[in-house]
Amino acid sequence: MAKWAKEHGLLLVNLALFLIFFGGMILSGAATYSEEQQAHGEAGVSVLQFLGTGEFVEATFENWESEFLQMALYVVLTVFLFQKGSSESKPMGKEAPQDEDPREAAIKKATPWPVKRGGMVLKFYEHSLSILMFALFLASFTAHALGGTEAYNEEQQSHGEPTVTFLQYIGTSRFWFESFQNWQSEFLAIAVLVGASVYLREKGSPESKPVAEPHYETGS
Repeated sequence: MAKWAKEHGLLLVNLALFLIFFGGMILSGAATYSEEQQAHGEAGVSVLQFLGTGEFVEATFENWESEFLQMALYVVLTVFLFQKGSSESKPMGKEAPQDEDPREAAIKKATPWPVKRGGMVLKFYEHSLSILMFALFLASFTAHALGGTEAYNEEQQSHGEPTVTFLQYIGTSRFWFESFQNWQSEFLAIAVLVGASVYLREKGSPESKPVAEPHYETGS
């Protein structure tokens, strides 16, 4: 068990942090939502009731969509684009292992099944990481819009205003403000990491070049 935990430590710790912060978001969100409801003369909600509100769905998935969009585009952009000196870039002027054609690879026992199968299965597998990320982005984008529609309509009804459909809500400035305010921060963070990794180091991290390596060396 200890060996397995060590081999999967990065994933396990990140999942644990996700659950801790997600739990904190739910508890604080339920409290905030109840306070707002009570301020408008309505009953507060329990934590479980909060999970069924458009407010919770909207807040959750508007953040998830930006994360998956960031990762999807980053995976694709690093195929074609380079940053001299950055550990986040493939090496410049020479072949990278990621560019090798799997059809020419020696088949071993541990070779992934899609590579052994070839054809359309391999074609899909070659791009499966970006496909997954874009699929998760689209799913989160849709859930954000659905939750946002419900939350928006609750506000409209409380003010005696007409409600909107799902498609109408996607056309509102509120929906796109919620999206863009998250998207911009994700790509700022990526830009800072790409640029900073040219000159700064973190000993022991695969996200950093070796500490003594020159700034112009590209790739980790």
